[in-house]
Amino acid sequence: MTETAVESTPGKESGGAASSATTDEQLIAMLVDRARTDGLQLTGEGGLLQQLTKRVLESALEGEITDHVGYDKHDSEGRNSGNSRNGTRAKTVLTDVGPVEVKVPRDTAGTFEPQIVKKRQRRLDRRR
Repeated sequence: MTETAVESTPGKESGGAASSATTDEQLIAMLVDRARTDGLQLTGEGGLLQQLTKRVLESALEGEITDHVGYDKHDSEGRNSGNSRNGTRAKTVLTDVGPVEVKVPRDTAGTFEPQIVKKRQRRLDRRR
């Protein structure tokens, strides 16, 4: 049996932009349908947009701490590495969809400087 290597170029996957747009539309429809089923409001306190904003920000912050300490969460590679994850702290950030409480990761050395939501930053700026 012969193996063929397939190289993927970003933005040029099979289907291209049309496929990506279709997937995005399907995802949006699924989220809105789920919100309706669960009785969630789209906007406002505890609404779908607030929850999505929280998840996106926390996911980005997790990516930042992973890059900073050099290992994934719960990875044994991080043991005795000199700097480890050290839980999170709650922070309320004012966004276009209202106040969102996010969990900002910490490290034991105290050297982690998040970029998506910087230390002492209270408001997400639209210009970013």
